[in-house]
Amino acid sequence: MSEAGRERVLRAALELFGRDGVAGTTLSALRAASGVSVGSFYHHFAGKEQVAEALFVECIAMYQEAFLAELKAHDGARGAVSGAVAFHVRWCKEHPDRARFMFTERPAASAALDERNKAFYREVWSWWRVQARHGALIGVDGTTAFVLWLGPAQELCRMWLNGQSAEPSARQIEWLSEAAWRSLGADHDR
Repeated sequence: MSEAGRERVLRAALELFGRDGVAGTTLSALRAASGVSVGSFYHHFAGKEQVAEALFVECIAMYQEAFLAELKAHDGARGAVSGAVAFHVRWCKEHPDRARFMFTERPAASAALDERNKAFYREVWSWWRVQARHGALIGVDGTTAFVLWLGPAQELCRMWLNGQSAEPSARQIEWLSEAAWRSLGADHDR
């Protein structure tokens, strides 16, 4: 299968998985929607679970690369913390199909995802440790930091993408950015 054929499978998967879920999408529907032959499909993918894994890794790579660029675009911790919250909501708005897929279809075990996540978190935590050492951020474990930092924005986006709330507003993003800073910033009165 050419790279164009592989991309057609991934684009079809994004649409079908977003509408019907991985479990609700048949392999024949995926092949038909992508327009590739059975042989071409199996050249790159063993089944729809491998398609889901490849799609998830592609989505997370897009998100993580853009997140790191946002993080590096700020000189100070406050701007980076607030900027990352706004970035998260903006990314979900710009890529609603990918965000919805990532929220609902995480692969069980993936060496490619593990490798990507290790590199991403290594870079984020390198930045975090410098900020904490200089007294700008609190010293907290990674899980707690990410929950405090992006958890509320994640839930707001999830509710919007599931049709449970209106599209996030600029005011909501401001509130969530300020809440993240108040939770994580070490250089202000609590």
